[in-house]
Amino acid sequence: MAHLFSALSLCRLLMPVLVAALSACASGPEQIKPAELGVNPSLLGVRTVWTSKVAPVDFPLQVKVNGSTVMLAGADGVVQSLDARTGAQLWRVEVGATISAGVGSDGRFAAVVTRNNELVVLEAGQVLWRARLPAQVFTAPLVAGERVFVLGADRGVAAFDARTGRKLWQQQRPGEALVLRQAGILMPMGNTLVAGLAGHLVDMNPLNGNVVWDAALASPRGTNDIERLVDLVGGVSRQGNEVCARAFQSAVGCVDALRGSVIWKRPAVGTVGLQGDDVHVYGVEGDGTLLAWRRTDGEPVWTSERLRYRTLSTPLVLGRSVVVGDATGLVHFVSRADGTPLTRLSTDGSAITVAPVAAAGTLVVVTRNGGVYGFQPE
Repeated sequence: MAHLFSALSLCRLLMPVLVAALSACASGPEQIKPAELGVNPSLLGVRTVWTSKVAPVDFPLQVKVNGSTVMLAGADGVVQSLDARTGAQLWRVEVGATISAGVGSDGRFAAVVTRNNELVVLEAGQVLWRARLPAQVFTAPLVAGERVFVLGADRGVAAFDARTGRKLWQQQRPGEALVLRQAGILMPMGNTLVAGLAGHLVDMNPLNGNVVWDAALASPRGTNDIERLVDLVGGVSRQGNEVCARAFQSAVGCVDALRGSVIWKRPAVGTVGLQGDDVHVYGVEGDGTLLAWRRTDGEPVWTSERLRYRTLSTPLVLGRSVVVGDATGLVHFVSRADGTPLTRLSTDGSAITVAPVAAAGTLVVVTRNGGVYGFQPE
């Protein structure tokens, strides 16, 4: 049954870059019944302190935190900045097209990519410049060092001057017939740039795009394009110079970013990213099983099946909890120590597919219908 669930998840996330027939995705087994939750344990006091609204979110939104502000967007092309403590809108701008990826920001510049392959950079709530891109983008641009970096669905990485929009460089890797229609990995690491390219974490010189090191977490396998699909998904756990990431339905592992060497990796069949602390790495398998691995060597620490088949979001480590959202709009808090339920909260009843974030003591959750919720401890 787990194999059937994984196949359905794959059909939802794949996008043909070359012509490919995926008609098999249109039919399949009946939906698996989610695990029963039982009575809310209410072992944590958490309350809703504000709510807001964006357009429905049908793209891989990444909510960007800068200090006490959060930046987010709806599919309609409206980008906005909110005070995480109160939900007050700081600015709002329409980019004039539907959005496929965002939001990236360093606190001064913000960036999104539209569905017509246009990179749009904002400053002080105003459009600063636009640039046409050669491929679709599903990963939020990275804004750092007065540069804007973009990871394309064709596995090309490009850099632009954040003030002027001048293209500084572009590096291209061989593309695959299929890629994931979800966020990948693009992050700063010291003075370098780390990107997820196929099943590899690749460290690049941000000045010219030259590769510094290349660490493989997964390799293509199987006999057709779907079976051979391998990609790293957005949402990583970083502690110091160690980065832990997930390869889609293949593996989880940690890389030493100083040496570019794989510390450990283990088979895993999840589709969303990881979170962690200095002791554990936390993840969600495709069937909704929550797991904690020991950060030093990848040994399993605990497993929880209480949320199976509830289609969980990327987890967030918050205080003594791991927080995940589910397909019915519930926000679950479980213990970091053993995965036992602590409490759960309701939103608007639509799926929580956006990774929750924490800013200024506030948990911010976004639903598929565009509901934005700020939660704080009582």
